[in-house]
Amino acid sequence: MKNMSKRRIAVAGVLSAILTLSLIGPATAARVYNADTNTWEDAGTVKARNKRGSPIARTIVDYETTLKPGTIVVETSERRLYLVLEDGKAMRYGIGVGRDGFRWSGQHKITRVAEWPGWTPPAQMRKRVPDLPAYMPGGPDNPLGARALYIGSTLYRIHGTSEPWTIGQAVSSGCIRLTNEDITDLYERVKVGALVVVRQ
Repeated sequence: MKNMSKRRIAVAGVLSAILTLSLIGPATAARVYNADTNTWEDAGTVKARNKRGSPIARTIVDYETTLKPGTIVVETSERRLYLVLEDGKAMRYGIGVGRDGFRWSGQHKITRVAEWPGWTPPAQMRKRVPDLPAYMPGGPDNPLGARALYIGSTLYRIHGTSEPWTIGQAVSSGCIRLTNEDITDLYERVKVGALVVVRQ
């Protein structure tokens, strides 16, 4: 009987510890901002999802156009970005695009590029999400990812992401996102002054 009581007490103690950890875990865990849902998420959950990577592979394709090599063409409806190459070819990348109400089209030039850029959320976004910081330094948890190409004088960028599983979806606030691997590849191929054509 004594052994049985000891076992019950031990089991009760383990269950109590598990319950306590499950209650305090999320509250004390590191959090990462999810720009798609305008919420904060547990960093461990985000890290697990990151292992999935992009569902769309980067590849060279046939691409007939009158646009000169070095031009970036964003086909929003296709969820693809094309970098025009020589000889009727283009490098095709999978992208995430603006969700409903945040899509746009037009022509601009790349005015600036940055590695591991910091992020200053626009005033409109901070109004929608009051607990956003005024500034987030660059790094692997930053929503802008490993590189950013700044589009004209707009608030939009072509940038990396800390959420590669969102590639192929309409989820952003208007920016064009690629995986960190793909934006790094594009960054090495593109110069400031390159034309960006965004089509619906």
